[in-house]
Amino acid sequence: MNTFDLANESVRQLNQTLHSNQCKDAEIAVINPGGKHSIAVGAMVNCQVNIDGHVGYYCAGMNQQADIVINGNAGPGLAENMMSGTVRVKGNASQYCAATAHGGLLVVEGDAAARCGISMKGIDIVVQGSIGHMSAFMAQTGRLVVFGDAGDALGDSIYEARIYLQGQPKSLGSDCIEKPMNDEHKQELGELLARANSTGVDISNFRRYGSARELYNFKVDNLSAY
Repeated sequence: MNTFDLANESVRQLNQTLHSNQCKDAEIAVINPGGKHSIAVGAMVNCQVNIDGHVGYYCAGMNQQADIVINGNAGPGLAENMMSGTVRVKGNASQYCAATAHGGLLVVEGDAAARCGISMKGIDIVVQGSIGHMSAFMAQTGRLVVFGDAGDALGDSIYEARIYLQGQPKSLGSDCIEKPMNDEHKQELGELLARANSTGVDISNFRRYGSARELYNFKVDNLSAY
């Protein structure tokens, strides 16, 4: 196992290693992250990265193929524009985690703050706590699963992403409605929870939310909603 001590080595040294083939199939331990920003950004190959501590802004952004575990809390912009691989946070995540992310799986074992999954484009997100306001704003594709509650304006201006919520939304955003939870959705949710290693969860407690498709085309009657 390769170890990077960020008390003595730079984030740039770590990231340059993750951008190269030299870490392919390797296990990399990151100690003393100290809340530094942009840790493990742009990982390009299949490897295991274990970060022991809290991280700052934009950790695991643009991830491709790597499996990244954060044993702590994460600052704003976690897994922003992620493409593939997995990111797991053992604590809480701050604002706009997985913004614009295209693929892969993000698991937050605690809570996620405002704008979780904003403009998501194919990623799967599982939050085992609650999420803040404006989450899944303009979410295009992908799935957002939340075990707890959601803040104001959940799914505002949502496109074809699916939201599975076990708790209560404080309010739904424009064009976001509750939709039927059919067998195909229960199966989809079950498979996603299995991928996230979230066991012992009663799928029957979840409700599904998505787009009413009223804002796809301009209608003067909906002017106030645009």
